[in-house]
Amino acid sequence: MEAYYFQSLTKPQQAAYHAMQEGLSALRPVFSVPRLENRELSDIFFRLRLDRPEIFYATGFSYRFAPGAERAELLPDYLFEKGKILDHQKALSARVEKLTRPAQSMTALEKERYIHDFLCENVRYDKLKKPYSHEIIGPLGQGVGVCEGIAKSVKILCDALGLWCMIAVSQANPEQGIKYRHAWNIVKLEGRFYHLDATFDNSLSQQGLLRYDYFNLDDKRLFRDHQNVLYPVPSCTDTDRFFYKESRLSFTKIEEVCKRAQMPIRKNLPFVFHWRGGYLTPEVLSELVHALEAEARKKGRHAAVSFNPSQAVVLARFPAGLPQGVPVAEVPNEGETA
Repeated sequence: MEAYYFQSLTKPQQAAYHAMQEGLSALRPVFSVPRLENRELSDIFFRLRLDRPEIFYATGFSYRFAPGAERAELLPDYLFEKGKILDHQKALSARVEKLTRPAQSMTALEKERYIHDFLCENVRYDKLKKPYSHEIIGPLGQGVGVCEGIAKSVKILCDALGLWCMIAVSQANPEQGIKYRHAWNIVKLEGRFYHLDATFDNSLSQQGLLRYDYFNLDDKRLFRDHQNVLYPVPSCTDTDRFFYKESRLSFTKIEEVCKRAQMPIRKNLPFVFHWRGGYLTPEVLSELVHALEAEARKKGRHAAVSFNPSQAVVLARFPAGLPQGVPVAEVPNEGETA
């Protein structure tokens, strides 16, 4: 499994990281670590838990040291008492093994989609933001989670399937109304890196329709609606593995959209596509809506359109009732980290 954040630490920080990993894995109530500043230790603790989502039961710590001492004693805050932690570990280990068993022989891309689809289909966003929703125990054990817990779940499932994966964390931006950090993943396919935000896709997926608006994005596209990262991450520069582009659902001409919409209209199925024929301006969107409405009317239906403005992804449904008129903007759920 990839310990991405460990590699960016100094030697003294790596020593503290190892001491924390060993002490927390052994569920010790107190253990020794190199004496560093509290803020530095907190940062190492945070990075460790991004690298090791299996340490789901440690939520914080206090520490103490004698004057002049080179080491400090760290006292972890555990989410549960030891016996319950062991029970949860056993249950989660079995859960991960069962979930990943059908995907062991898949290609890397198939594994990524398998994990994405499972989390979009089986996890609901926890609006109450319970403590366990920030950890793998929320999505994998309770079926609820926030972005941090979902990103950690993606990573632990990727780790179990041998798929390179790390967790990216963005900064808060109160001036723009972004009160909390957000977490998502970066995966590596055939030597190239891609952004995967299962939380945003989870929030857009509804009524049995899975969305892939944030599946294998490059930096330019991802950061249209994500804040800058808290820590450096690998550059994601390839644009060819974006889901809708690779699935040939990315169009540059309205005529192409109408042609591909004919089958969904005939079978009364939702039609999701990406627009890359320039900016998805109100004028272009209006043209798309009118064109889809015209196609739908040929079959006695109408076009009800919603869209993700940041990613230029459009969802059209074709009800038999009155036309919807104005397209509806969709806003993915930002979520938050602890």
